[in-house]
Amino acid sequence: MGGIFIPLSVEEWINRFFTAVVQDYGSYFQAVSDFVLAWALLPLEQGLRALPAWTILALVAVLAWLGTRRVITTLALVGLLYLIGCFGLWDKLLQTLAIMLLSTFLTIVIGLPVGIWMSRSRWLKVLLAPVLDMMQTLPTFVYMIPVLMLFGLGKVPAIIATVIYALPPLVRLTDLGIRQVPSDMIEAGQAFGCTRSQLLIRVQLPLARHSIMAGINQSIMMALAMVVIASMIGARGLGEDVLAGINNLDIGKGMQAGLAIVILAIVIDRISQSFGRSKRERRIKSGYGS
Repeated sequence: MGGIFIPLSVEEWINRFFTAVVQDYGSYFQAVSDFVLAWALLPLEQGLRALPAWTILALVAVLAWLGTRRVITTLALVGLLYLIGCFGLWDKLLQTLAIMLLSTFLTIVIGLPVGIWMSRSRWLKVLLAPVLDMMQTLPTFVYMIPVLMLFGLGKVPAIIATVIYALPPLVRLTDLGIRQVPSDMIEAGQAFGCTRSQLLIRVQLPLARHSIMAGINQSIMMALAMVVIASMIGARGLGEDVLAGINNLDIGKGMQAGLAIVILAIVIDRISQSFGRSKRERRIKSGYGS
């Protein structure tokens, strides 16, 4: 049946390439991993653990109130987060939150400038479009293999894999938001003597805020979707309990941790979405305006 096919394989070439990279530059990748772990992730995780639980709940309440201006929604989100502590999963929640916050920060730091640059350069858009398509469609386990080879097991490769997975929507929606800024608004800014940087900061980014915030929201949700997968390579946190539930056929433990992940996703989604709306939309939704 396979007589018509010419034997072809890239397996050996890929293996040789990554083996050479690890041999020649493995120490550099290890240095990057140690730096991220020692100077970013561990301080963030330790800082969250040092805070009393009520402080974190109060901070979530403030953010929810500033975003939604609705008492019932604020109390509901804080109550849901409190429920995770009642499950005995507060410490694992903080581990997951630290990984997610750092991943989201790196995604924004990389994705926002790339999206802005992409909106200003037609050739870059043509070049990056297939790369972003591949990043979104490639199964996560496929690009975890080279990440694990370069950085080993642990939380740092989980962060890198999460950033790769969460980056495309932010880049695309930043590019889309800036491109959709009305041309008359840009012409008005130019008529008032705005430079390119002033035009970007004062006109394009404010008008594209809704699209950019939608991209950040999607990136956060995709980062949370990586929680269970990341636990397989040593990320720990809430995903670790889900993985343990699968391995030990402990349905209750896995479902409880899964419910905690869903709750965290709901809380973050509602707060980030609320900040993506304009002030007028928030007033209307809260019943203070028309």
